[in-house]
Amino acid sequence: MGDHEARGDDFEKKAGKKLSGWGLFSSKYEDAADLFDKAANSFKLAKNWSRAASVYIKIANCHLKGDSKHEAASAYVEAANCYKKFSPQEAAQALNQSVNLFLEIGRLNMAARYSKDIGEIYQQEQDLEKATDYLERAADLFDSEGQSSQSNTIKQKVAEIAAQLEQYPKATEIFEAIARQSINNNLLKYSVRGILLNAGICQLCRGDPVAIINSLERYQEIDPTFSGTREYKLLADLAASMDEGDVAKFTDAIKEFDSMTRLDPWKTTLLLRAKNELKKKEDDEDDLT
Repeated sequence: MGDHEARGDDFEKKAGKKLSGWGLFSSKYEDAADLFDKAANSFKLAKNWSRAASVYIKIANCHLKGDSKHEAASAYVEAANCYKKFSPQEAAQALNQSVNLFLEIGRLNMAARYSKDIGEIYQQEQDLEKATDYLERAADLFDSEGQSSQSNTIKQKVAEIAAQLEQYPKATEIFEAIARQSINNNLLKYSVRGILLNAGICQLCRGDPVAIINSLERYQEIDPTFSGTREYKLLADLAASMDEGDVAKFTDAIKEFDSMTRLDPWKTTLLLRAKNELKKKEDDEDDLT
């Protein structure tokens, strides 16, 4: 470890001297960037992620001086990979620099990819507002590149976050739009019933049984096979139990579905919210009687 660190120090000092010395403008920065790159690799071998990250920022600056924006953007990505080891916020900032550069040079696919990475960092850090901003940006960029499958995957994440933030109408709208888009695609149509289940769960959280029943009719129009699925039966049973104010029936419907198809944590969380709302209504009615 010590040897790697010492070599990193040596390469970084040589790069600094190259920058401060005489030489052709462009080649001076290229030569310094090469030496900084050797320093960064040495620091990575020493697992000194902080030093490696700071050197990659210096590499990016060298490339910017030489007007090599693609190389600068790639250096910011390398810096971000190091920052991820100890500082997610700084990783997101470095990636944001790379996204801006990729946009400048028209590399929209790369900008989309790293916007998605930033969104996922903020999602892990539970900064859901920022996560949404970057994920929506990534989805739009993938759309502009004609990559609808990638875009839809990200839009589903946006919808899930919206539901976490209790923005149920927004979440429902996104899920339904994805379902409509996917139903005519032979590769994606089999995922539609799961997407419609997510949309229906968001409707359940709004606590309006009439709206849920109307939604089920709409989902049948989107996917004519939906009424024959277990997902449809679950939503119909939950809507009926909500209409009747029957918490036990609501719980049994979830248990029956879960025994055949495990519900993921996102669905479980939202169904628990809906159940708690139903229970609250039941308790309020008991208080009145």
